[in-house]
Amino acid sequence: MLRLVDLVISRGISLSSLGSIIMHLLPSFLVLTLPIACLIATITAFNRMSFDNEVIALRAAGVSFWRINIPVVVFAGAVFALTMVLSTWGQPWANVSLKTLALSVIEDEMTLGVDSGVFNEPMPGLMVYVPDPGQASQQNTGVFISDKRDSNKPLIVVAQRFQMLKQNERHQIGIRLFDGAIHQIPKDASSFHRVTFETYDFWMPSPFQSNKAKAKRQNYEELQEKLQASNGKDTGVLKRLMEYHKDIAFPVSTFVLGLLGVPIGIVSRRSGRAGGFAIGVLVVIGFYMLNVVGEFLVTTGGVSPIVGAWLPNVLLAVVTAWMFNQARKQ
Repeated sequence: MLRLVDLVISRGISLSSLGSIIMHLLPSFLVLTLPIACLIATITAFNRMSFDNEVIALRAAGVSFWRINIPVVVFAGAVFALTMVLSTWGQPWANVSLKTLALSVIEDEMTLGVDSGVFNEPMPGLMVYVPDPGQASQQNTGVFISDKRDSNKPLIVVAQRFQMLKQNERHQIGIRLFDGAIHQIPKDASSFHRVTFETYDFWMPSPFQSNKAKAKRQNYEELQEKLQASNGKDTGVLKRLMEYHKDIAFPVSTFVLGLLGVPIGIVSRRSGRAGGFAIGVLVVIGFYMLNVVGEFLVTTGGVSPIVGAWLPNVLLAVVTAWMFNQARKQ
């Protein structure tokens, strides 16, 4: 969130562009929060029913414990279906689209940013130094540019004033220089060249174009090939493979957590609403800690990506089955 605020305040990103970025973040946000919401909802409902003795009244009326849970199964199933759609389609699409969108927004709405008093390297082989902070205007005073992108023809460019430029249609960013000189430094020192100018436009390709091509999500087969090429030691590939398995594992955890809320809500009747909510928070923290442990085991080579992704769900299902049995007895 702080990075998004920095984009608006310091980097000049418009609120409409920021809104588009936030909308692309929603699928990932919902995939993480829907399991929590499903758990808390069922805990709250059954905690209140248990506190008001409604569960006892239903049992006394001949309603079985399993029949009481039918609405929970329907509710958890609906949340599971929504999470499945977001996890298997919405989240991968949003992640790839977000990278492309963010790069496009930065490229369209930002000029070349340089900090005064430090050596800026907007791209390899290019160094820009601005000695003075400048005034609050479009033109700034003093600039030094070292261009070594062509090792055979290194250039040193200095100017008294400069102004930032951009050409979105050509995917270029640049600097308009005023009252300066271009020094060409050849290998033979005797053939030194110096050209003075009143106005000179220094253009460079956008550094974001190459990153856009890398935004595409690799498929499962490509990741398997990379993992085999690295003898199973590439931690980045292991994490991505685990993400593929989590596309299914996370929605399943939503369903299991929804069912787990029933016995937690019933058992925690004596502690009241706050106690049930606190237990739910502890369950969520424990579940996500298990996911962190699973990822650690995968990256260290202890278990396979599929085991690391499904291990928290298996443990959660065992706890849910045990607590359901205890709640049924009560």
